[in-house]
Amino acid sequence: MGTPSDLSRLPAAWAERLARWAYATALRLATPLYFLKLWRRGGAEPLYRAHWVERLGGGERSAPGALWLHAVSMGETRAAAPLIAALRAQHPALRLLLTHSTATGRETGRELLREGDVQRWLPLDTPGAVRRFLDRHQPVAGVLMETEIWPCLMAEASRRHLPVVLANARLSAKSARQGRRLRALLHPAAARLALALAQTADDAQRLREAGVGAVQVCGNLKYDLQPDAQVLALGRAWAAAQPEPRRPVLLMAVSREGEEAALLQAWRRWPGSGGGPRPLLLIVPRHPQRFDEVAALVQEAGFSLARRSSWTGQDLPPREAWTADVWLGDSLREMPLYYALADLALLGGSFEPLGGQNLIEAAACGCPLLMGPHTFNFSEAAALAEQAGAALRVGGLTQALSQAAVLLSDAHELASQAGRAQAFAAQHRGAAERMAQALQAVLPAR
Repeated sequence: MGTPSDLSRLPAAWAERLARWAYATALRLATPLYFLKLWRRGGAEPLYRAHWVERLGGGERSAPGALWLHAVSMGETRAAAPLIAALRAQHPALRLLLTHSTATGRETGRELLREGDVQRWLPLDTPGAVRRFLDRHQPVAGVLMETEIWPCLMAEASRRHLPVVLANARLSAKSARQGRRLRALLHPAAARLALALAQTADDAQRLREAGVGAVQVCGNLKYDLQPDAQVLALGRAWAAAQPEPRRPVLLMAVSREGEEAALLQAWRRWPGSGGGPRPLLLIVPRHPQRFDEVAALVQEAGFSLARRSSWTGQDLPPREAWTADVWLGDSLREMPLYYALADLALLGGSFEPLGGQNLIEAAACGCPLLMGPHTFNFSEAAALAEQAGAALRVGGLTQALSQAAVLLSDAHELASQAGRAQAFAAQHRGAAERMAQALQAVLPAR
């Protein structure tokens, strides 16, 4: 494949074909390594070893005429839930073809299925796999969640006149810069979108610059997610059950690689004063395959550990768990529980240059939040939360722990911030209805 400057001298159509051919060839050559990676991940998450033929566009056929919606992982799948509900309200007979790329996405997606819906892995983005996938399922339209634009898939959808929409679309400044280096490949793929429904005005502008023709700003679907009331209630019950003398609970929410080790190192120098008890530190990693790794980090750091998975199925944690230095939240779909239990949370992914995780769920659960310096994946939500007093910005983990020590000694301020967080989350709801309405102009009449 030529360099970007070489490709820029070619006619646009030729440059795209050459770029897409090189891309597809690289994917074909890497397919054995891809399946080896899936097999290895399947050791911790067995679902990765299931239905492999679907990754190549094979597998059982489904009835044509479904709406195809792709949500790569758990976060995107959960965000899709209110949009799916709004679309079903408009079209009660709607059938879904729901695809994912990760095991957590597929497990979460099962809860969204109704009679007549089907669930598959998204195929590899090679021409053959994409053709087989679309031949087997023949959807009436496609909805891709957030950032998923695949060059071969978009080219084949365009050839079939299959409208594809990017919903809850976001494009960070960093991703936009990276995309410009692959303009010959990605610009035509973006241009083939029928519509992009952007989270923010900044996302919309970057999407237009990336090649998308039609863009509307609709807000963020994650504001429309309502925390599970039963799971929230369980977290509050856990908090009430803590034996005296009670320790405040500090949560590292949805942590990423590198953050846990730095936090544990800083935790030795907890800056609290006044003779109060050291908080209970609760760590919930972003990726389930890292649960054992994080447990080992805690133990190697010399802290005593209690794992949520060791008392799954019990209404309350065992009494001995409350004596541990650190809890590991090694469970799925229980973030509302952890937010309800915590007095204060640190936003994972924001203390390393990873862009931060979704802070909206913490706000909806009424959990006060400290954010690190890196929130470019959710820049507008982070800025709005900071302006509303729903979250506070800190420079790093050392400053975060110093600020946490101050806040955890001030129950009134924690309660005030919790109220501001819930009000902030409620204020920005409504994206699902706006997106469902916008989709009516693109989706075929049903």
